Amino acid sequence: MIYLKRTGCVMLFLLGLLVILLAASAIFKPKNNIPSAGMEETLANGILGEPENTIDVLIIGDSESRCAICPMQIWKETGFTTYVCATAAQKLSYSYTMLDRAFQRQKPKIVILETLAIFREMSLEDAVKEILYHRLPVLRYHDRWKCLHANDFGGAVLPVWTNDSKGYWNTKKVDPGSNEPYMGAMDNKSSVSLLNRRYVRAIKTLCEKNGSRLLLLSTPSTINWNYALHNGIQAVAEELGIEYIDMNLMNDRIKIDWSRDTFDKGDHLNHSGAVKLSLVLSEYLQEQGIFKDHRGDQAYAKWEDILKNRGTEPEEE
Repeated sequence: MIYLKRTGCVMLFLLGLLVILLAASAIFKPKNNIPSAGMEETLANGILGEPENTIDVLIIGDSESRCAICPMQIWKETGFTTYVCATAAQKLSYSYTMLDRAFQRQKPKIVILETLAIFREMSLEDAVKEILYHRLPVLRYHDRWKCLHANDFGGAVLPVWTNDSKGYWNTKKVDPGSNEPYMGAMDNKSSVSLLNRRYVRAIKTLCEKNGSRLLLLSTPSTINWNYALHNGIQAVAEELGIEYIDMNLMNDRIKIDWSRDTFDKGDHLNHSGAVKLSLVLSEYLQEQGIFKDHRGDQAYAKWEDILKNRGTEPEEE
């Protein structure tokens, strides 16, 4: 009897704590997606300010994709809308959060996961912490107590900001790398941890629930990629039934010149490299036959204005 009483007290305490955390989360969660409102990773979270159901392709992953895929170049070529929800050193747990957030307002036909993030080390603690942060925002935004405003107490969440680069991180800086071959075929296979494989599966399931198709994409990098990593992703793709494209094996089409198309010796692409990759990605998207060309549609006039006023090269970040 004493045991049952103590258990009941513990359960009541935990329930009360949960109610408090949920109430606090409603207050502490940013009411807009700008830095002054407390939003993290504003470039990627600019997706939250895009008009509802206007994004055709969503990209998640780390800085490789943020520097490699230029949405305005894709718009110029195809009239398709893309947004890059990539962040530096993004772990798959945060990739899942970004995707779940985006699905609240967008229904992209294709979601692209850049594959370097699949190899990023992630602990069970990382995964649990991100789940708690996502479900109980007060844990992520607890330090906002210093700058709470009246509208935080009962105000609606109304993200309205987005940026003209659509999540793309643009730089024209050149720091040459080597054009020596780096993708020699081999049988070695880099392994993907069980936790990371489960997250890829969970991301695929989330996509399917929202009517999207998941595509795994490896963007060119002489420093971060090799054939053993390719083999590792190919194995995961086959295991989970996901399409996989490795652009490190497509330089006959993309024609990356590492003496000119990187800003950090082959780690990431610069703007000239991103344009080359985005042209080939545009061709792939057109071949799918599932997207509508939005050019000339008044609902997408903002995209036309950005291209007219700033071209495919938004302000350098």
